[in-house]
Amino acid sequence: MGHQVGVADPLKCVLLIKTGAPAILVGGRPLPRPDVVLPRIGTTGTAYSIAVVRHFDLMKVPLVNNHGPIARAKNKLGCLQLLASRGIRVPDTLMSRYPRRLDRLIRLVGGPPLILKLLRGSQGTGVVFAESQESVESMLETIWSLGEDILVQRFIAESRGRDIRALVIGGKVRAAMRRIGPEGEFRSNIHRGGVGEAVDLPPEYGRAAVQAARAVGLGLAGVDLLEASGGPMVIEVNASPGFEGLEEATGLNVARMFIEAAVRAARGKA
Repeated sequence: MGHQVGVADPLKCVLLIKTGAPAILVGGRPLPRPDVVLPRIGTTGTAYSIAVVRHFDLMKVPLVNNHGPIARAKNKLGCLQLLASRGIRVPDTLMSRYPRRLDRLIRLVGGPPLILKLLRGSQGTGVVFAESQESVESMLETIWSLGEDILVQRFIAESRGRDIRALVIGGKVRAAMRRIGPEGEFRSNIHRGGVGEAVDLPPEYGRAAVQAARAVGLGLAGVDLLEASGGPMVIEVNASPGFEGLEEATGLNVARMFIEAAVRAARGKA
């Protein structure tokens, strides 16, 4: 497309905080001011990486996704709270650090089987399917003893082993696929052996995806939805969605869409 692209590991960026002249150094040298930044942030060093994005914002560099929306998307609990507050359907979810009367709490989200999700995790890691109340209680007690927080979520049986990934760019769904997990697997992540197939989203699914991305404040997002009875449920909003599986499933040039989004942001048209 004729653009020059520089890739910088955010964990190797040095932030210079200087009144009126913030700067970023890479390899000991000031990073030349780019026209635009397309943040790609994984699970390692998330807080530091978000600080790097914030620094680009302080330097008045256009961003495809800014630090605030990225942080909101990365906070699984906070993101669900935000989506539910905007009237977007999410699975009933419980979070507690209080071990008393677990049986009563578990019933609030439909009782076993349940989905347990660590607040830290991606691509299906940190997600457990608990079939009985005993297994739920055992897992919660173990995880709490390690000082970790975990979400307890209603199991949506009709969508077991599959979900929908919708790519939202600039307030529109640009691509979508249904992800189907291997036989016997309750997770659908392609990184865990799932497969993707192109899907024409029903209007209500497209609206839910766009509303979720807008609620979080992301110009570019991967929105994961469950095909639940009664309509779509949003389970996650991703600020740095992978696209290899989406390209394979749909035949679309998703990478080009990302660059086009960056060009629009550089021109102030995001």
